[in-house]
Amino acid sequence: MAKEFSRTRRIGQQLQQELAMVIQRDMKDPRIGMVTVNDVDVSRDLSFAKVYVTFFDENPEQIQEKLAALTKASGYIRSLVAGRMKLRVMPELKFEYDSSLVEGMRMSTLVTEVVIKDQEKAKSSDRDEETA
Repeated sequence: MAKEFSRTRRIGQQLQQELAMVIQRDMKDPRIGMVTVNDVDVSRDLSFAKVYVTFFDENPEQIQEKLAALTKASGYIRSLVAGRMKLRVMPELKFEYDSSLVEGMRMSTLVTEVVIKDQEKAKSSDRDEETA
C-alpha cells in the first residue's frame, strides 16, 4: 500500500520549487522568457522527471521555440538544481508544455459568453411579454 506522501512526490515538489527559482533567477537566455513550472512528475527510480511548464505567450511557434531552448539548456539547469538538492541521482529533465491553464481560461471564457447570451435572451423575452 502506497504512503500518502511518497518519496517521489516529495522530491517532485522540491524539484519544482528549485527549478522555478533556477529558471527565473539563473537563466539568461532571452528565448525562454517568462516560464511557470506547474508540476514535476518524477519516475519511481528517480532517473527521469517530466517538467510541465507554461509560458506567457500562447503562440504555438513561440511555445515550441521556448521548449527547444529549455530542452537545450536542460543539462545546465540540471547541474544548477543538483547543486541545491541533496540527491544521489539527479533526474534527467524532460520539459513538456502544460496546456491545462490555457484550456481552463478558454473554457471559462466560453461559459461566460454563454451566460451573457442567456441573460440577453431572458431580457429580450421579458420585453416581449411586457409589450404583449
